[in-house]
Amino acid sequence: MVRRKLTDEEINLWHRVVERAERLHVNGNPTRPLPKPKPNRAPAGQDAPQAPRPNPAAPPSPSLTVKPQSVQMDRKAFGRMKRGKLVPEGRIDLHGMTLDRAHPVLTRFILSSQASGRRLVLVITGKGKESKDQGPIPVPRGILRRNVPLWLSMPPLAQAVLQVESAHISHGGEGAFYVYLRKVR
Repeated sequence: MVRRKLTDEEINLWHRVVERAERLHVNGNPTRPLPKPKPNRAPAGQDAPQAPRPNPAAPPSPSLTVKPQSVQMDRKAFGRMKRGKLVPEGRIDLHGMTLDRAHPVLTRFILSSQASGRRLVLVITGKGKESKDQGPIPVPRGILRRNVPLWLSMPPLAQAVLQVESAHISHGGEGAFYVYLRKVR
């Protein structure tokens, strides 16, 4: 694999990021020396350098993609659920909550729903708002919408959850999730 050279604009952007970052290595030396910043000027008679374009062949960032989950529940019930024909037995609305507040509330709701024998619950996250501060690193919208499936796949909730799917439009669409719970043994 051949690595391309960084443009002057990319090097200058990196140095702006480094200036704001805190050093993790107390004693100091990074493993590779940083490239020297260059002035952001084009020579006379030439156009200014173009902003770097993303590589269209590059795969999307793994943190922003949701892997399709294989069907773990009864296929007939799964089809009815995806069409919005199954009515959730419980619901929780996490709109407007912070991550620190939403995680324990979700955990308590899922575990108590499973303990009371519920099978299908609706978790409403909302679609999220656009960030007002679009800095050099873009922040995707919907922090709860991205984190709820992750939380549901980790202990202690993973043992209670059989299937997680986006809700039908009649139950909130992209701003909500169906959570199909395992039977209590």
